Amino acid sequence: QVQLVESGGGLVQPGGSLRLSCAASGLTSNYYAIGWFRQAPGKEREGVSCIDSGDGSTDYVDSVKGRFTISRDNAKSTVYLQMNSLKPEDTAVYFCAAEFRVRGCTTAADEYDWWGRGTQVAVSS
Repeated sequence: QVQLVESGGGLVQPGGSLRLSCAASGLTSNYYAIGWFRQAPGKEREGVSCIDSGDGSTDYVDSVKGRFTISRDNAKSTVYLQMNSLKPEDTAVYFCAAEFRVRGCTTAADEYDWWGRGTQVAVSS
């Protein structure tokens, strides 16, 4: 059974940083992509970033480029989302998700098969 567990959320001031973690277990293939998504109150879920399990190719939504960095530690089956220069509009519940994919990744939520329960990120002074 695939399980994804997010951690690292919290309250931070504008301009601050957080690092989210997504610990995966039960993935029976070496070929999978991990995506980070977020959903703010009253808004649709948004793809933030993704990383594949092959060459480590990544993708980001325009609003976080240059501020967020996704990375993975295959030995720990964990994917990280380093978030710098946080803005109030980054406030949301952040979810990670996994899908089997031989190459590349996507930030389209409907491509993903397994989801974590989310971690809250609040950016406020």
